[in-house]
Amino acid sequence: MRVVVTGGAGFIGSHLAERLVREGYSVVVFDNFSSGRIENLLSVLDEVEVVRGDLRSPSDLEKAFEKRVDAVFHFAANPEVRVGDPQEHFENNILATHNLLEAMRRHGVRDVVFASTSTVYGDAKVLPTPEDYGSMRPISLYGASKLSCESLLSAYAHTFGFKAVALRYANVVGPRAKRGVVRDFVWKLLQNPRELEILGDGTQKKSYVWIEDAVEATLHAWLATQGGFEAYNVGSEDSITVVEVADIVVEVMGLSGVHYKFTGGVDGGRGWVGDVKYMHLDISKLVSLGWKPKHNSREAVRKAAKNALEELKPA
Repeated sequence: MRVVVTGGAGFIGSHLAERLVREGYSVVVFDNFSSGRIENLLSVLDEVEVVRGDLRSPSDLEKAFEKRVDAVFHFAANPEVRVGDPQEHFENNILATHNLLEAMRRHGVRDVVFASTSTVYGDAKVLPTPEDYGSMRPISLYGASKLSCESLLSAYAHTFGFKAVALRYANVVGPRAKRGVVRDFVWKLLQNPRELEILGDGTQKKSYVWIEDAVEATLHAWLATQGGFEAYNVGSEDSITVVEVADIVVEVMGLSGVHYKFTGGVDGGRGWVGDVKYMHLDISKLVSLGWKPKHNSREAVRKAAKNALEELKPA
């Protein structure tokens, strides 16, 4: 099969592209390299076709569909989870997804896998949160844009016969991640090993999933879905607080006596406006299909901290 991975030079997208190559797929990486990096693809650069283009441009998209395409993994997006620019979220997430689905429809491609997010649920009153939780009330522009994309996928699945899979990821961590609390803490402690600034009140509690577990879940969900639209939670079976994340990072870095300086946060201790304070996904739907994460949140954070330290520590 020949597959296109949008955002294939980014964090999750590059790991997915590598895995697809190992599985024997012919892979086209479509990326505008605004946040993705060609270095992320070094291990498979001779085995993938790289198309530089922007999903906001229908003419750019045509370059990805010049040859037969069997499936699309849509991982390109504006990755900023904080407030950001509403227009950026609209253009890079919603408009980009619309353009992609239209290109697929024109070229007869009916198989799409979408990188969604746990933030589509907003402040869920049920934890762990199942996929059929309602009503969906995202509290960030990022979450709202991703939920809008899911709605488009569902509509195209029902109207045009697409098979559309949405993966609602928890906090994915691992090599090549350029944002997130683990990398942020490692960076801050390298600058000042005596004090760590923590956004919010430190009681925020969330799930973390190791990148290889997330990629495995992605392929498992895609192959297990027969048709229509399906959403799957991808996370760990546990959750940990931001303070626990800090403790793990401090331990990995071999530090002691670190003073935690809490900013106090906004709106009841959130790290920023739109930050979901408590997130724990019910992953039983995907587990029932035979997938299970190999690492819990603590293990994922520990591995991510070690990797971030290797990447950020001066030689």
